[in-house]
This record gives sequence, structure tokens and C-alpha cells, in this order.
Amino acid sequence: MADINLGVGGANSATGGYEIDNSLKFEPDNTEMLYTGSLTAGNRRTWTISMWVKRTELSYESAFMYSQGTYGNIRFFTDDKILIENHNLYLATNRVFRDTSAWYHVVWVNDSTQSTASNRSKLYINGVQETSFSTENYMTQNEEGNVSSTSGIYIGRRSSEVKHFAGYIADVYKVDGQALAPTDFGEFDEDTGIWIPKEYTGGSYSTQGFHLDFSDSSNLGNDSSGENNDFLLQNITSADQATDTPTNNFATWQVLTGQPYPVIRNGATHYNLSGQVGWYSNVGSIAFTKGKWYAEFRLGSGITNMMAGVSQVESEQSWNNTHLGGVANSTAYTMGFYNANGNVYTDNGSTAWDSSFPAGTIIMVAVDYKTSGVVSLYFGTNGTWANSSNPETGANNFDMNSGSPLPNNLAISFAASPYNNGGNAEANFGGFSGFSIASGNSDANGYGTFEYAPPSGYYALCTKNLAEYG
Repeated sequence: MADINLGVGGANSATGGYEIDNSLKFEPDNTEMLYTGSLTAGNRRTWTISMWVKRTELSYESAFMYSQGTYGNIRFFTDDKILIENHNLYLATNRVFRDTSAWYHVVWVNDSTQSTASNRSKLYINGVQETSFSTENYMTQNEEGNVSSTSGIYIGRRSSEVKHFAGYIADVYKVDGQALAPTDFGEFDEDTGIWIPKEYTGGSYSTQGFHLDFSDSSNLGNDSSGENNDFLLQNITSADQATDTPTNNFATWQVLTGQPYPVIRNGATHYNLSGQVGWYSNVGSIAFTKGKWYAEFRLGSGITNMMAGVSQVESEQSWNNTHLGGVANSTAYTMGFYNANGNVYTDNGSTAWDSSFPAGTIIMVAVDYKTSGVVSLYFGTNGTWANSSNPETGANNFDMNSGSPLPNNLAISFAASPYNNGGNAEANFGGFSGFSIASGNSDANGYGTFEYAPPSGYYALCTKNLAEYG
């Protein structure tokens, strides 16, 4: 069953006055992480950790978001549960967290001075305290654990072994010596009831406190709290800075549909067929039912044939199918895509559109989902729109459904499908690019980072734009 985000729910579609501009992408295959050297010990009994995370791979058991010492950890555990541990503390949730289209706010509050055991360590997810645990062991009163010890802190990996987090992390706080509430870092939106970020204004961070906002691409480990607890980088560069954040969530490749193929990597912007045979397709994590949208795709190394475009989103979706979206019982309006051979394909067949193009080509896709239910598509490569088409004027468009209205509110999303290859199908939905960007163009609202400028009136597929145009 697909779990496709339609731009509602979670941390996806509402923001208050506080904006988080950047996150940092972490990729296990590249052993990416932040870390410190040895530290001056802080308050080992009382502290608060707050961070926002967006998962992009579910195959990494024991994916560590925060780690200090051997047993001072926040991590995704068996069956996608969240586990916190700190010496004798061990709390593993019953609830699982598998939504790779949304951001989670994780707050861990520790105060071992409390007389009641269950008050000594608390875990909050999106503002709500977790109280149901599959394993529940608390610290003894006044116990001092690994967190705030002299051991270095690791973000995105366990300190004592190579177990990495896959996804995006944003707005990381540690406040030493204070047991704070989740409402110090977030709040429920008064209109939607969605938990959203809020600026921390609590004052001192103390000895081991810090704030990582990832705003400076030349100094991504900078501690902006004033405590100067800066982090070192391993295999992280300015290219790993992203604009996919809890206050503006961007589409990525859908991870949940049709596991185990293809293999998702690089912030859910690459997928790899791993030697599979046939057309293996994927759709974006955010779907839409109206509006004008823009995205870019690239034929990665090892791929000789790939198509990119849009596909209907259905509850049952398979990777391995001759149709782009892999839609069972597909009808004539389910898809429209551009092939490396220069043809445009729908369920009705193919149309010669332009000349073929090689691996390394950047494919531009603009889609106009009209309120009449007609979907007009525009395709181009390396900055030039094919077949003399023009998304801004509507010239020489390709109608996915041949001018016939789609059913009311039929959800579609960007999609791509490589064939019989082991290379990467690479996407750029604007929040983080799966391939190198040389120029850096945004839409008219200033959202997204693309190699080529989105056509006037077309927008990056993110929740801020969805709220306005979707």
C-alpha cells in the first residue's frame, strides 16, 4: 500500500512566524556525519535535546541521529521504532515511524533528580509525549549517564560503531542543565492543529549546549548558540546543505511503495535498480490535483534508457511494470513521460517529440494541471524546451489525457522509470538535488534550487507552494 503525501498532515503544510531555512542531508553510503572532539563535562543529570528529522531510507536498522559515549543515543531501532538510551535508561517505543514524506520533531528531556522514575526521562514526538514502550527501563535517581560526559557528540552516526542515519536533520538543540518542554521548540498551529517549529528563546545553553541551524554552507558545523561548541564534518560538503525543512517540506522519491526495489539513496533523490530487469518506476512523495509544477531529472551513470514525467498516484503501485507509474488496471489518463529516445509516451502509445539524448542529460519537466482536469506537459533537455514548446505561453504542449478531463481530484505526481540498468535515476524536486547544480535557480517565490530557471508561473513542489497553488 502506497503512503503518498498529498501535502497535508505532519510537519508538511503549516508554519508560524519561525522559519527554518536549511537542513543537512546525511547519506550512510558516504559515511556522512558531524562530530566533536572530547568535551568539558556538562550536567549529566539534567538536559534537553531537540531535533527535526526526515527519513529517506528504512533499511538501516539502528540509524543513529544523536550519540554520545557508548549508550547516550537517539536512534531508529528494530521495525522503525524510536529508541533512547543513556546508561541504565532504555526506552523503545511501540509506535513505528515510517513516513518518509514528513518531518518528525524529536525531543528528549532528561532529569534524573526526579523522585518518580518515569519523570526522569521523557520522549516527545511532534509535541506529544510517548508513553507506550516495548521496553521501559529508567535511570536510578541522580544517575549520571553518557550524555553530557566528556565523550564527543556525533550527529548522524553512533559514536562507538559505524551505524548511520539516512535522511535530513534540521534545527538541532542541546540545552545543558535544563529540563525543558517541547513547547520551548514547537507549537500546535492554531488553524490546522499541526505541530510546527518555534524559535527557542530560553537563554543560556550552558557548558555542553549548542544549536546547529546549518545556515552557513561554508561552516555547516557552526554552533550558533554562542557556546562555541562547533562540530567537525566527515564527508559532508556545502552540496549537502538542503532547503527541504520542517517549515517547507519538498517532494523526494517515494520510499514506501514497492520495497525492496529500487534502492533509494542520497536524500531520496537517487534510486538504483541494483541489476533488476525491466522498467522499474517511482513517483514523488508529494502528489497534486491542480497547479503548475516544475522538476528536473538526470540520466545517471550506467543508465542508457530512462523516461521522466508524471504519473497517476494510486493506492496499489508496483515498481516493475511497463507503465511509468506501475499502475494496476491503468487507464488512458494515468501517465505522460519523455523517453531518452526522444518520444513522449502515454498509455495510448508514443509520439515522436524530439531527438534522443545521452546519459548525463538533465531532463526538464513542467506540468500544468488545469482546473478543467486537463494536464498539459512540457519536456526539455539541458535548458531547451523540446519541439519548440513553451510552458509560459502554452505553445506546443502535450496533453497527457488528450484534452479529456481527468476525474475530479485525481492525484498525480512527478515520476521516472529507468530500464534494465544499475545506475541511478536522479531527481531534483528543489529541496535537495541528486546531481550537481552549477547555476542555482529558484521559482518566482524563491523556493527550490534548480540547474535551469523554472518557467514563469511554474513552481517547485513543496508545501509552501502547495498551500498557495495546490
